[in-house]
Amino acid sequence: MNNYKEKFEKMRVAGNLAAKTLDMLTENIKPGISTEKIDELGYEFIKDNGGYSAPLFYRGYKKSLCTSLNHVVCHGIPSDRILNDGDIINVDVTAIVDDHHGDTSRMFSIGKTPIKAKNLIDTTYEAMMKAIKILKPGVKLGDIGYEIQSHVEEKGFSVVRDFCGHGVSTKFHEPPNILHYGKKDSGAELEPGMTFTIEPMINAGKYETKLLQDGWTAVTKDKSLSAQFEHTLGITENGYEIFTESVKGYLKPPY
Repeated sequence: MNNYKEKFEKMRVAGNLAAKTLDMLTENIKPGISTEKIDELGYEFIKDNGGYSAPLFYRGYKKSLCTSLNHVVCHGIPSDRILNDGDIINVDVTAIVDDHHGDTSRMFSIGKTPIKAKNLIDTTYEAMMKAIKILKPGVKLGDIGYEIQSHVEEKGFSVVRDFCGHGVSTKFHEPPNILHYGKKDSGAELEPGMTFTIEPMINAGKYETKLLQDGWTAVTKDKSLSAQFEHTLGITENGYEIFTESVKGYLKPPY
């Protein structure tokens, strides 16, 4: 994959729009807003900036982004649910520009959140960044999972097994699967030109999840809180590039 410069340029544009969408939403996500309104704002912003929302109509999904609240692990569907003081929420945005996907998510704390929720969010962000920082050609997929799992379990939290990161470029989901748990020095080797997401879902309780009847919303089985962060990145000749970094320098709450 020597000739991946053009792909990376397109991934940069799509990733940048997804990140800017989250930056814009950050100003709006506060007590009193509904998840439906967050979805509308995200949809309009992506459209106004020359992109499409990848989740919209994807396998029959009816919304433009995912809003996963409190014990929802991922794929929460925007609704008339109002955000209240003490809630935590993950907002997951995927923008398509010129056929390429930028996929990213961030956590938001609404008003005053419990200390355990704050620790969960911090640990999830740290785990993702620890995994990203080891990326370069020759590193194995298992090393990514190992970095996340060892950090998370040391803090007393658990790594969701039922969902994983994924390859992404002109397709929303493509190989390889990026597991967020694993053994060092196992799995396929990273090569220059690969593009994928790292998106650990971390639970305050046990790692088991269950799917609600809507066929999308995944929740923690024990109703414990769950947190997630996600970046889309590419492997370069000697390291990595994050395509979905916040333009405003937003990393994790409080923003």
